[in-house]
Amino acid sequence: MSQVESPIKIKVDTHYLEQQSDVAESKYLFSYTITIINLGDKNVTLKDRHWIITDANGKESEVKGPGVVGETPTITPNTAYQYSSGTVMETPVGFMRGFYGMEDDKGQRFLVTIPTFRLAVPGILQ
Repeated sequence: MSQVESPIKIKVDTHYLEQQSDVAESKYLFSYTITIINLGDKNVTLKDRHWIITDANGKESEVKGPGVVGETPTITPNTAYQYSSGTVMETPVGFMRGFYGMEDDKGQRFLVTIPTFRLAVPGILQ
């Protein structure tokens, strides 16, 4: 499966979940909302995802699997699909990046890069 320039755009919005976090236990919870926008002229189906989560200590964890939040959505041209999920880290700052495995109407598979985004407790970085 190749990584190609695609008509798929990714937007990310993150939030620190203070009330579900426990600083004394080094447990920082974050939510993120992903919007996948199909700017192309073909339906695309999100088949799988591969996340790399890196905390401030450089510790990496990977998450791979089918679809997102239990779904393998088909995104029609000029529409968007949005979902929310979350992660737990041992540090108040970290980063996520990865890929979505997509398939078009003709069964052609391709990768869409999920741009690196930061997860940070508000005010921790000035």
